[in-house]
Amino acid sequence: MLVPSRSDCLIMAKPAGPGCSLRCGYCYYLVKESLFSNPPWRMGEQLLERYIAQRIQAASGPAVHFEWHGGEPTLLGLDYFRAIVALQKKSRAAGKIVTNGIQTNGMHLDEEWGRFLHEESFSVGLSMDGPADLHDLYRKTANGAATHARVVNAFRLLKKHHVFCNVLCVVHAQNAVEPDRVYDFFRGLGATYIQFLPLVAPVAGGGVSAATARADAIGEFMCRLFDRWMREDVGSIVIQTFDEALRPLYGLPHALCIHRETCGDVAVLEHDGSFFACDHFVQPEHLVGNLHQTALADLMSDPRMKNFGDAKRETLPRVCSACDQLSSCNGGCPKDRIVTASDGEPGLNYLCPAYKKFFKHSRPGLIRLAAHMRAGRTLRSFDARRLT
Repeated sequence: MLVPSRSDCLIMAKPAGPGCSLRCGYCYYLVKESLFSNPPWRMGEQLLERYIAQRIQAASGPAVHFEWHGGEPTLLGLDYFRAIVALQKKSRAAGKIVTNGIQTNGMHLDEEWGRFLHEESFSVGLSMDGPADLHDLYRKTANGAATHARVVNAFRLLKKHHVFCNVLCVVHAQNAVEPDRVYDFFRGLGATYIQFLPLVAPVAGGGVSAATARADAIGEFMCRLFDRWMREDVGSIVIQTFDEALRPLYGLPHALCIHRETCGDVAVLEHDGSFFACDHFVQPEHLVGNLHQTALADLMSDPRMKNFGDAKRETLPRVCSACDQLSSCNGGCPKDRIVTASDGEPGLNYLCPAYKKFFKHSRPGLIRLAAHMRAGRTLRSFDARRLT
């Protein structure tokens, strides 16, 4: 629990661009295909080597972490990632520790992938939305086929090969109303690190898509999961939202960009070298530069990165500044600030009612958990029955 904060900029590199083998009904990245030339999308060897060498050189400390995202990065094949590791070893200076993470839909993983990911100590983010009926509602192949069985097999493959797996569950309108069934599914599967990501999908003309759950339903979902976790799984399952809610109560800064006061240090490098300040703002007006023409260190330190991050704080609605949950929320992600506040000011987060409900509900238990940790006791020895 309490995942360490980052010491420098995190870069989500997208070597396969927006290319993907799925056509998820709520995907926000498929539309980015129009920004690039026709497929296949693939970061070339020269650019890949340039990125890896400069990323290692620009790291402020002894450790440097690479995150490989998409689209679907495994579409490039295992040999592509073997080449990545070889380039990292070639560029790594003495004393530098290089680690890798990859985000995947799991559809292309097999035994050979499993062995490689274990041998090279990759961490894996695996997208899965709960039981089959709730997952397959939106996560389908291009021809509309279900994917749940293959994703579950991918999870079991990773577990078999002792690969760290972080399950990412999108919370949509259908699974948000079944918190116990979702939680029981992941517990039964053996997931030990889970991220629940509320879907907020705006539509033209205002409002959100039918796939987006009501904010109050998301709040109820997280509260129910929190109660289950406190009673049954503290010390055995890590849930990112709960980790983030605990941090300020334990005296630590937020690790997750959406809850920090400012952002702008989780950048995106596209397959063609384009560099953006945020995965949700890959748009021409937010282009910082291109690695083909500009050194990575200069892109990372470009004033537009800081300006983008500071805008999160500077555009915070007045009602947020007066909120007693501000230190836990900090207005949430700017991409979700699509609601008009009660005083008529625009820019309130759609998830505001969910955040208020969850942070208020979880605070008493997390205060006790923080005290338990300060006393040097193990998380597994925490007894939630003392809260009642």
